[in-house]
Amino acid sequence: MLVARLFSKIFKDDGIILVDYTGQKYICGNPKSNKPITVKLLKKNLNWKLIINPDLSFPEAYMNGDIVIENASLIEFLDLAFKNIGRKEITTSAYIIKKIFQLWRFLSNYNLPLKSKKDIQHHYDVGGRKGEKLYDIFLDKKHRQYSCAYFKNSNDTLEQAQQNKLDHIIKKLNIKPGSKILDIGCGWGGLAFELARQKQCEVLGISLSENQIKYCKEKSKEFNLDNQVSFDLIDYRHVKGKFDRIVSVGMAEHLGKKFYKTYFKKINDLLKDDGIGLVHTIGSIDRPQPPAPFIQKYIFPGGIVPSLSDLISPIEKTGLIVNDIETLIRHYDKTLEGWLSRFLNKRSEIKDLFDEKFVKCWEFYLASCSSAFKYRDLVVFQLQLVKNFDAIPSNRRDYIYS
Repeated sequence: MLVARLFSKIFKDDGIILVDYTGQKYICGNPKSNKPITVKLLKKNLNWKLIINPDLSFPEAYMNGDIVIENASLIEFLDLAFKNIGRKEITTSAYIIKKIFQLWRFLSNYNLPLKSKKDIQHHYDVGGRKGEKLYDIFLDKKHRQYSCAYFKNSNDTLEQAQQNKLDHIIKKLNIKPGSKILDIGCGWGGLAFELARQKQCEVLGISLSENQIKYCKEKSKEFNLDNQVSFDLIDYRHVKGKFDRIVSVGMAEHLGKKFYKTYFKKINDLLKDDGIGLVHTIGSIDRPQPPAPFIQKYIFPGGIVPSLSDLISPIEKTGLIVNDIETLIRHYDKTLEGWLSRFLNKRSEIKDLFDEKFVKCWEFYLASCSSAFKYRDLVVFQLQLVKNFDAIPSNRRDYIYS
């Protein structure tokens, strides 16, 4: 069986039992447990689908109930698989398909304003009011942060780690009282509200998600911060004015490769000469890669994870200075594990909101991303940007970590 050969090639450390659609069992690798992970393939066509395009065929089969995992959770299986695969491609055909897809994406992926809005609303406005309940289930309760948390201590709760992240970003912005701040891709407003509370500044948050902007406007009144914080449903390319600080968390992943220069040029145009910008984004430690087919098709259409080289070249062309780069490693997998745990604890409730296929799709999304941050090529980059060196203290990072 071809898939059994593939799995035997993958699993060098530990192993699994593979069961095909006829009930035939195959030992792949060297299972260490008395009850090894068992993967059952319930459809005959998976024998060739998993060889040709495993990155998409496996999650689709799991979503449709055509793959069943026993003696382990999905994330336990993916952790073991990704640990063995490392940063390599699973099959040669998968590599070729990715390269073809990468070329097609480059030629076709024009994230112009209307398409960008459609792509953002596909994920962040999923299910309308049902989507609001979904995000309320698994995100942190205080700030509703949907980006990498910052675990200062191993026992930090998700709520504490998200507060740590906000505090860390605010320190890097080195904000002066009365500053005017732009938050590009503001999400549900957690950072904007915290900026207003901590620094008594004026904040404009922008997003292309109608649900997010509605939520933010309601919360700003509830928090009595509507005199400091405003929100607008607008594309970053259409923003006008000048800002002392510009922050963008989890936004660069949605730009599309053709628009990195446009994005950083806009930051340069909007930022005052003594201003500071900060971009927080998922990134790849490898050379530029095509997007994961499953994530592209079901989760974030139009999105792509940038490598550092993808970002630095367009920044240089705008005249902005990269004053500081920090790479956050092993923080996002813990964040995703926290989200996944909360998601699965409310599995039946989410199934009632949507359906079983949706639950399995999002379970695979959260679990596979967590495993990828552990064992593949994913990290988080924080880039601090200035127009001149006088914008930041001369003591370098002391003001951040004091």
